[in-house]
Amino acid sequence: MIPLLALRHGKTSWNVQKRLQGRNDIPLSAEGVAQVSNWRIPVDITGYRWVCSPLNRALETAKLLGAGPEPEDAILEMSWGDWEGQRFEELKQQMGREMRENLARGLDFRPHGGESPREVMARLEPWLKTLTSPTVAVCHKGVLQALYALATGWDMVARPQEKLRDDKAHLFHVHDGRIRVEQMNIPLDAP
Repeated sequence: MIPLLALRHGKTSWNVQKRLQGRNDIPLSAEGVAQVSNWRIPVDITGYRWVCSPLNRALETAKLLGAGPEPEDAILEMSWGDWEGQRFEELKQQMGREMRENLARGLDFRPHGGESPREVMARLEPWLKTLTSPTVAVCHKGVLQALYALATGWDMVARPQEKLRDDKAHLFHVHDGRIRVEQMNIPLDAP
């Protein structure tokens, strides 16, 4: 079993504004830099390989945590297509029934011009098979949700058994490309 410790990047101005970031390369905000500067990885990760999404917010987070990460395209955030930069709640109001029907598709939910969660999962599966050593992955909410769905069979229609907290780490174990949950929502706060 190979440990995979996954965590989301620190806050950006778009997170605070509740805007869909997707592939937009929004840097950490001053608040995000302060947030990550106070994080402490609570498990012994000596010798772990560090990877991160190639987007700046993930790279900055990894560097603030003292890592020299390798950029990994497989853990790039889900593309929100034409919806990037918009607020999800406003889109739900504007689109009404169309959005409700799209959300009911769960793993096959698709933003206009974007990527479905199932496609994110399909992108992650080959990458998981390449893991040969304990790894820390600094990534995005959509990637964390896809990892959780792969590990648990969550269909993204019902609520997940455990809410994945943005400011926590999530420990998975990978064996022969298959992933399982070890521990969710591990605190990152300094002791």
